[in-house]
Amino acid sequence: MIDPTAIRATRAGGAGERAAGASRGAGQVLRRVGRTLAFTALSLGAAFGLWQGVLDLLNLNPYFAKGPLDVYDFLFTGASAGAARATLVAALLTTLRDAGLGFVAGTIAAVAVAAGVVLRSGVEQTLMPVAIALRSVPLVAMTPLLTLVFGQGLLAVTIIAGIVTFFPSLVNIVHGLRSVPTHSVDLLAAYGASELTTLRKLQAPYALPSLFVAARIAAPGALLGAVLAEWLATGKGLGALMVTSSATSQYDMLWASVVVITVVSVLVYNSVSTVEAPVVARFGAVGSR
Repeated sequence: MIDPTAIRATRAGGAGERAAGASRGAGQVLRRVGRTLAFTALSLGAAFGLWQGVLDLLNLNPYFAKGPLDVYDFLFTGASAGAARATLVAALLTTLRDAGLGFVAGTIAAVAVAAGVVLRSGVEQTLMPVAIALRSVPLVAMTPLLTLVFGQGLLAVTIIAGIVTFFPSLVNIVHGLRSVPTHSVDLLAAYGASELTTLRKLQAPYALPSLFVAARIAAPGALLGAVLAEWLATGKGLGALMVTSSATSQYDMLWASVVVITVVSVLVYNSVSTVEAPVVARFGAVGSR
C-alpha cells in the first residue's frame, strides 16, 4: 500500500531541490554580473588613469584637452549637466540602435556564409576572395561610397556596421565549424546523417565558443562602425554629435562623447563574456568547452 505521507515527503523534497536549484542559478547570475561590473570598472579605471597621465605628462592645453574630472563635472555637477546628459543619451540611443541592427545583420550573414563555406567548397572559393578584397578597403574610404549608393539613412549605417561585424565573425565561425573531430563526423555519416544534420547537431555546438569570440570582437567594432557612419554620413547619433562639438569648440561635449562610447564598448565586451559561459555550458559540445 502506498503511504500518502511518503508521497508528500517526496513532493516536498522535490520542491525543495527545485527551489535550491533556482537559488543557486540566481546566485550564479548575480556573481557573473558582479564580475562583469568589476572587470568593467578595472578596465575603465586603467584607461582613465592612463588618460590623465598622458595629459599631465604632455602638459596639454586644458581648453582643448579635457581630463576625466572635467568630463565628470560637465556631466554631473556643471550648470548645464542635465541638458548635456539628455543630449548624450539621445545620441547614444541612436548609435546603439544603428550598431545593434548592423551587428545582428552582420552576424546572421556571417553564420549563413560560414555554413555555406563548410557545406560546399565552391562557396569558399567564390566568396572568400571577395570578402578579403572588401576587407582590405579602409572603412573610411568605403563609407562615402556606401552612403552614395544607399543614402544617408538607417540602411547605410546598418550596412557599414554590418560590414565591420561580418568579417571577424565569418573567420571565427568557419574555424569553429571546422574544429569538430573527424571521427565524430565519420560516426554521424556512418549512421546516415545528412550534411545539414551534421552541421546542426554536431558542428554548430562546437562553433559556439568561436561565435562568442567573434561577438566580443565584432560588437564593439559595430559601435565604432556606426559612429564612423554617423560622423561621415547620417548626421545623427554620437558620431554627428562629435562632429558638431568639434566644429563649435564644445570640447567638453566632444570628450564626454568619447568617454560614453568607450564605456559602452567595454561594457558590451564584458557582457558578451558573461553570457558566453552559461550558453556554451547549456548548448555547446562537450569537447569544445
